[in-house]
Amino acid sequence: MHRSFLVGPAVAALLIGCRAHAYELRDAVSSDVPGLMALYRDLHANPELSMQETATSGKLASRMRKLGFSVTEKVGGTGVVAVMRNGDGPVVMLRADMDGLPVTEQTGLSFASRVKRPSAEGETGVMHACGHDTHMAAWIGAAQVLAARKAHWSGTLVMIAQPGEEIGKDARAMLDDGLFTRFPKPSYVLAFHNAAQFPAGMIGYSPEYAYANVDSVDILVRGHGGHGAYPHTTKDPIVLASAIVTRLQTLVSRELNPMDHAVITVGSFHAGTKHNVIPEEARLQLTVRSYSPATRKMLLDGIARIARGEAIAAGIPEERMPEVVVQDEATPAAANSPDFARDMAGLFIARFGPDRVREVPPVMAGEDFGRYRLADPENIRSMIFWVGGVPEATYQAAQQGGASLPSLHSPFWAPDAEKVVATAVEALVAATLKLMPTESVQ
Repeated sequence: MHRSFLVGPAVAALLIGCRAHAYELRDAVSSDVPGLMALYRDLHANPELSMQETATSGKLASRMRKLGFSVTEKVGGTGVVAVMRNGDGPVVMLRADMDGLPVTEQTGLSFASRVKRPSAEGETGVMHACGHDTHMAAWIGAAQVLAARKAHWSGTLVMIAQPGEEIGKDARAMLDDGLFTRFPKPSYVLAFHNAAQFPAGMIGYSPEYAYANVDSVDILVRGHGGHGAYPHTTKDPIVLASAIVTRLQTLVSRELNPMDHAVITVGSFHAGTKHNVIPEEARLQLTVRSYSPATRKMLLDGIARIARGEAIAAGIPEERMPEVVVQDEATPAAANSPDFARDMAGLFIARFGPDRVREVPPVMAGEDFGRYRLADPENIRSMIFWVGGVPEATYQAAQQGGASLPSLHSPFWAPDAEKVVATAVEALVAATLKLMPTESVQ
């Protein structure tokens, strides 16, 4: 999975040239870590669901004001935009996400979330099972270091705390609410995500696609119901829907180029109310993952074609053809700007060493971070990278055949938050300083 690196002369020179500066910055970050861990524990113990992050956004906004940022709240719902102007230069945007998940925590941490919220089943726990608490703590950490080092950079720093990432909504909501018109539009956008498959403190990056397109598709399969003992008098929608489910798998296995990547998962199949009744309808819910626009179109067109084709084969009349609906809240693929991502990766290798920075394959998860670059792809360069969070002992045990690692969104996910936050703060600050140099900084 990981790729090895040969350190050439250029990288070697960077390693030597920035060593003193790296130690200076690392010391500044280290001195802030205890306070950031206190913030992390507070955020972890008090998560809020998507689009409900009122207390969380208030905490972050208050801290940013104290650091000297001009702060606007309630952007795109509960979003926070903090701006610091510091002379001439580029506009750099750093983004963190704020929302938790409807997951009941089982980590055993002393500061584990005990928050409960109503749900369709009655009540659910709420947890930062995707590590957004580490993202926010590192975001504040980067702001603290940069606010204290204004002599070392020149330009405009825009920092946004985004709600609603888990439901793929609020990057678009913040953009629709004037993120790039009411506030300075960035030339560069950076973010990180903690990773549950890498050892703590390791940085992973993908130079192009990082996250996938995510589409949610609903299929209403219509039949003609009746008595289970007389199936010949019916058009069984359960049998038809089952044929559709099976045939959908061939879109990836037999129609997609094996060098491309895609996923079609049927996550929900609902039909019927009783043992001996053939229902009128069956309902399917799909998640569809892809990278390129062409592959996405092929999959969505193929789903509609297969649903219709199987219905024709089953003798369903035209007026009862399946209804295929692609939900509007699709999440576009997060594609890094290749040259920019490689440039930032070179910086990270120089600072952290080649053993801690690896090029890794993209993932099939979704991340609406990609919308910021897509808002102006000709003028905005962006990168999202990963910072490993698996405690070293846990990672090594898993590598030697021990217990499998809990994934993101697991009730057991508990990253080594101190290493995640310290690494991410240093990486974000180093990248910002490189992008916003002053004449006094070599």
